[in-house]
Amino acid sequence: MPFVTPAATVREHSDSLWEVMEPIEYRGREEIFVVRQGFLTDFASVPRLFTWLLPRYGRYTRPAILHDYLCDLARAGAIDRADADGIFRRAMRELGVPFLKRWLMWAAVRAGGVKEFGARQLLRPRPSSLAALVVLAIPGVLYLALPAIMIEIALLVFFLIEGMIYLVLAAVAGQPRRRAEAKPVNPPQLTWKV
Repeated sequence: MPFVTPAATVREHSDSLWEVMEPIEYRGREEIFVVRQGFLTDFASVPRLFTWLLPRYGRYTRPAILHDYLCDLARAGAIDRADADGIFRRAMRELGVPFLKRWLMWAAVRAGGVKEFGARQLLRPRPSSLAALVVLAIPGVLYLALPAIMIEIALLVFFLIEGMIYLVLAAVAGQPRRRAEAKPVNPPQLTWKV
């Protein structure tokens, strides 16, 4: 198995970032990649809207950490972004991530690279990679659209209910006779991280 490191050892760094506590070594076809200790990762960069289908971590945790590291190398010009995405897909295959899941994740990172690396990167390593992306992306978007809309509506309803409860609790906590014994009430936060 190309991952020399049998498991990822991490510790929470912030709400969305994790720190690698022990190096993670991956042997590619020609190169060895070592994610250094102290590297910060967000695991799989799955939009909150789709975590019901693809959680941020799972069997693909080590490939996701490796991909974050390889994207840093791509930003520095040490590796091509398409190669980073391809290694991500291959590492998931080697760890037994099911076909559809790994190809959806690959399509997502290829499309996500457009924002940072430009649309031309979709044609690398060959123009047929764009065709593969389109073939996967269109059915994937259609498959995910209805559940995603329903989840966003449910999150908005939950936020509104939470806001009403917050107003009631804040009013009760603010009454003069209860102010000394009242516990702080945290306001709800609506985040639209898609």
